[in-house]
Amino acid sequence: MNDPVFLNIKKENMNIRPRRNRKNAAIRAMVEETQLGPQHLIYPLFLKDGKNIREEVASLPGNYRWSIDQLLPEFEKWMNLGIMTFDLFPAVDEHLKDQIGSYSYADENFYLHSIRTLKEKFPEAVLMSDVALDPYSSDGHDGLVVDGKIVNDPTLDILGRMSVAQAQAGIDIIGPSDMMDGRVGFIRDELDAAGFQDVSIMSYTAKYASAFYGPFRDALNSAPKSGDKKTYQMNPANKREALIEAELDIAEGADFIMVKPALCYLDIIHLLKENFATPVTAYNVSGECAMVYAAAKNGWLDYDRAVMEMLLSIRRAGADGILTYFAPDAARMMK
Repeated sequence: MNDPVFLNIKKENMNIRPRRNRKNAAIRAMVEETQLGPQHLIYPLFLKDGKNIREEVASLPGNYRWSIDQLLPEFEKWMNLGIMTFDLFPAVDEHLKDQIGSYSYADENFYLHSIRTLKEKFPEAVLMSDVALDPYSSDGHDGLVVDGKIVNDPTLDILGRMSVAQAQAGIDIIGPSDMMDGRVGFIRDELDAAGFQDVSIMSYTAKYASAFYGPFRDALNSAPKSGDKKTYQMNPANKREALIEAELDIAEGADFIMVKPALCYLDIIHLLKENFATPVTAYNVSGECAMVYAAAKNGWLDYDRAVMEMLLSIRRAGADGILTYFAPDAARMMK
């Protein structure tokens, strides 16, 4: 290491004993370098049309598809724990899906109605949306599929309409998760032209083609019907490419840049934090959380300690905010 703090320590100087600063809880707390609180957590939620719906996602225990009537009382409990930001995802029935994802901006879209209801009931809550075609597309891809190819620029028009519809419903933060080139700038222009200059964009900047998305796709039934997402999501082998994506998104108007997944990409979180002043968020994705749920159920690890260590590692890497399915449990542990 080149840091002079380390160069000045002489090997023969035995007066330096780091354990003295670990000897009791009060001292450990005083010198703690990384802080983690409920204000850093963003809770992803799955919404479904209908009433009296509370369906547990089999591959993501403790997480549910909610109808809005069942979600409202739970929402207040989570806010009382200090969780103020929520990322909302729609579980859309198959008969409503088509090639162009037209239901995403339709007036009758239950997702948009749910956003309005939540915003009216809890105006102080911060609501984040998902912008991509996959929940609404009959092809299951994040972009428009033409002749077997995911086409970039024609997708932008759909993403723009989707974003404006969500802003009209009351969303606070637009979350483009599609990884189409140029979509942040296009969405920013569309929002501004519609009078939504104050609506933020949290771009999925470095979203990798990961094996850890399975339970999420189960929750929304949004897996691709053919092929994979490697032509638009990032190669897990690439690091410097994240710098290119971040620079483009920030130049186009992103208010936050996100790394997804989090746990296998702590180095990417740190890289973006060290190189950009824009706030960095990270998505502790469904597969990462499912591993902990399964291991804890089998008695292979301590759930509480594993959750807090995992979230702390993401914060330590540089994340200003963490999207995580652990949010309610973690917030209770912090009380």
